[in-house]
Amino acid sequence: MKLVILDRDGVINFDSAQFIKSPAEWKPIPGSLEAIARLNQAGYRVVVATNQSGVGRGLFDMDTLNTIHERMHKALFAAGGRVDAIFYCPHPADSACDCRKPKPGMFKRIAETFNVNLKGVPAVGDSLRDLQSCAQMGCQPILVRTGKGEKTRAEGNLPEGTLEFADLASVVDWLLERREP
Repeated sequence: MKLVILDRDGVINFDSAQFIKSPAEWKPIPGSLEAIARLNQAGYRVVVATNQSGVGRGLFDMDTLNTIHERMHKALFAAGGRVDAIFYCPHPADSACDCRKPKPGMFKRIAETFNVNLKGVPAVGDSLRDLQSCAQMGCQPILVRTGKGEKTRAEGNLPEGTLEFADLASVVDWLLERREP
């Protein structure tokens, strides 16, 4: 199975220091939805792994998170794409859960759900914690410079072998050129 794992905020849609708390605040980064559609057309399954501590902090509830994701699904559908699953951690940053990135819990759930070894699976994020959690499971960490990506790059300490791209569309260009015969 060809699989790609994406962070949401800062990779697919614009991020906000005040969190994405409503469907109206969810705005796709130009080219991201089309990039996901291209992955789908090339036979990739696309999965989202996202920290959503705003739920645990009481900034929005699960119904709102589901409505935000529904907006994303509809926008993807309109662009000819889809995500196969969304894994999220609703817990606040001080939680002892295993699912909040940089811990690998979400990636373990993805591996179990899809019955796949994640070694070498491309995982795209804009923050150090995205890259750390995927690297623990053997994924190929990929940093995009959208969202918090420029700041993450400047701070350094990236996992060994991290690849860097301008945005999700550039990642998909590389994946499709590299992996298609």
